[in-house]
Amino acid sequence: MNALRIDRDKDGIVTLWLDVNPKKPRGGVVVLDAWLIERIRVSLEVILAGDAPRGFILASASERVFVAGADLAEIDALDDGQLHQYLRAGSHAFGLIRRMPCPSVALVHKAALGGGLEVAMHCDALIGVMPATGEKPWRIGLPEAGLGICPGWGGTQMLPARVDPVVAILATAAGQTWEASASPDGLFEATAESRERALVLAREWLEAQQPFPRRPLRAVDHSNAASIGAALVKARATLPGTEAAAAVAECVEIGVQNGFDAALDRERFHLVRLRHTPAAREKLAAFLKR
Repeated sequence: MNALRIDRDKDGIVTLWLDVNPKKPRGGVVVLDAWLIERIRVSLEVILAGDAPRGFILASASERVFVAGADLAEIDALDDGQLHQYLRAGSHAFGLIRRMPCPSVALVHKAALGGGLEVAMHCDALIGVMPATGEKPWRIGLPEAGLGICPGWGGTQMLPARVDPVVAILATAAGQTWEASASPDGLFEATAESRERALVLAREWLEAQQPFPRRPLRAVDHSNAASIGAALVKARATLPGTEAAAAVAECVEIGVQNGFDAALDRERFHLVRLRHTPAAREKLAAFLKR
């Protein structure tokens, strides 16, 4: 069946555990490669085909990260057509979360970067696990523009709908990430000092949503287009002067004017285009040498 681990408790709350590709263990770091994207799709289809859950938790089986982001080496090896297909496959898989007949929450334990944050933001809420005293800080955010590219799974649309949109647009355009304990207000529904406590908070939050009214994806839409459009005007005054920053701003503008799907198409266009630019080639080459 090729599904990931799926737990269902006595109350009907289902937890899907993201895991490491066994053929590319990466020291226990979960990365969004084609293997994991396909298993997310299969796993969500299994859940949707069964008894309707009362709540859905997206968690990571890794002790090191939630999800470190997309597999940039895998992406870099794809031609343009294959990359478009890869990005569409991710959007389809993550979009299945929105078909859940129940509230959903992502339990973000350690780093959630790029596609890792994007898949988490497909859930209704995020619960964050904060670093313990003396523990190395972990980061969250959309770093793509820092590599000369841009998000490809809706990050330009979802982050401005969760935190101050000026902050979200400027950070995305610069590829800025945050330490978890210094993340913008609104990103996390709640925080906890351990994964065990976060699971308790996640279940409590899910129970508090019953009965569950269907909610649209938290993204740029008709309900917030005016405020996010105004934020974009303000943010443009101090945007970095890079092609990646301009692409991020254009994607936000398209979301304001034409909605999520149109903006997602533009994200894919820019990601595929930008990776061929000299700035992106230099930064990606340096990243992949690490």
